[in-house]
Amino acid sequence: MTVHFVGAGPGAADLLTLRGRDIIASCRVCLYAGSLVPAAILSHCPPGAKIVNTAPLDLDAIIREIAAAHESGEDVARLHSGDLSVWSAMGEQIRRLRAVGIPYTVTPGVPSFAAAAAALGSELTLPGVAQSVVLTRTAGRASSMPDDETLAAFGSTGATLAIHLSIQNLARVTADLIPYYGADCPVAVVWRASWPDERILRGTLSTIESRLPAGIERTALIMVGSALGDTAFSESRLYAPDYDRRYRPQSAESPWAEWSERDE
Repeated sequence: MTVHFVGAGPGAADLLTLRGRDIIASCRVCLYAGSLVPAAILSHCPPGAKIVNTAPLDLDAIIREIAAAHESGEDVARLHSGDLSVWSAMGEQIRRLRAVGIPYTVTPGVPSFAAAAAALGSELTLPGVAQSVVLTRTAGRASSMPDDETLAAFGSTGATLAIHLSIQNLARVTADLIPYYGADCPVAVVWRASWPDERILRGTLSTIESRLPAGIERTALIMVGSALGDTAFSESRLYAPDYDRRYRPQSAESPWAEWSERDE
């Protein structure tokens, strides 16, 4: 028996890896975060599978469900939204499983920031503009923030910010970031990225709060950075005609010429 943690993606039922789909189809028990994982993904469960919505359960109750499946010898598909590496609460579950010797695997999923960037049609790392993306959040009731992990600290780098779980703190977010990015820095709020009712709101750090309509909450992601609006960035050297590289050596004397011949 194995517990398979599966990243169920940002929302669209078809933004699921083939591995994740096949794991779901092979497990007789499925635990899913019903407040965020779309019901359409459950269509991959085998007929007669036990399907449990964990949204109303606490950690002890979730582990009891897993332990019951373990006693019955049934594999479990444990579905969380987005990717499991950030804000999934997977870590505390794995710690419990390790303590009692229940095996597990982890299958990554499409993260929400990537779905948001796709919805915006944006590359978040433009040459000469930004080459880093910071995934962060503000403090909330469920989790505090370490003292050094502040918006000011991240904002001082000029990186593109993907601010999760913070739409209720939008006023604070903009106030904290204006000193570093400027009032005219592009901002986008992407609500329910990849879902059928996805909404995108664009503005600047000085205007985005006033443009936010009622009802945009919880699953809204705040994207901040010059890369969201810059069209004057330099082209990368990767595809420059004179860029000497392994697959496009510029002369017989190129250190890559020998490699190119080997690849033919």
